[in-house]
Amino acid sequence: MTRLHLFDLDGTLIHGSAAAIEISRQLGLEREIAALERAFAGGELTTAQFAERACALWEELTEAHVAAAFEGAPWLAGIREVWADIRARGERCAVISLSPGFFVSRLLEWGADATYGSTWPAVPFREPVDPAGILTPAAKVRIADELCAKFGLTRDHCVAYGDSLSDAELFTVVPVSVAVNADHHVSDIASHAYAGRDLREAYELMGNRT
Repeated sequence: MTRLHLFDLDGTLIHGSAAAIEISRQLGLEREIAALERAFAGGELTTAQFAERACALWEELTEAHVAAAFEGAPWLAGIREVWADIRARGERCAVISLSPGFFVSRLLEWGADATYGSTWPAVPFREPVDPAGILTPAAKVRIADELCAKFGLTRDHCVAYGDSLSDAELFTVVPVSVAVNADHHVSDIASHAYAGRDLREAYELMGNRT
């Protein structure tokens, strides 16, 4: 049976960090983004409000900063190998993240079949963030359904990988889920749980071998 593997980005593929944190580090804005992250985690900001404030922080952002943030992020080991194995099996893999699409889309070069992130203005920013383009946790389920339709699959064919509250809704609608370095929001409802820094080990919890 063909499967569709759905990966979160922040805290899942990136160990202990997030795209916004890595981008902010390049700009020397670690303290400022940490404050926004705390406010978001505490429910004080919506995803759109977080994006609007982060965009204002990143007024000096360039493509060079984005590239450096991507290359320097603490990625889990084995991402390319896992995705290559998925595709060799005739299965599909996609990344769905609330983070900026201009960061998430770089994972297409690593072998993802599709990537989805929030729609931000082009870098360097000349326009404000459009709140309508910023994804929410509920959007992960909608996008998963769209991918299933595209690939001729259903939710029953899906495996979700995630780490936090933003993944919980997706975890509740798919039959198999893997909590990766996760908090209680998903570790309590996941089919499998993994703590470590190698995606191959998380992938192998389902009986796969890379």
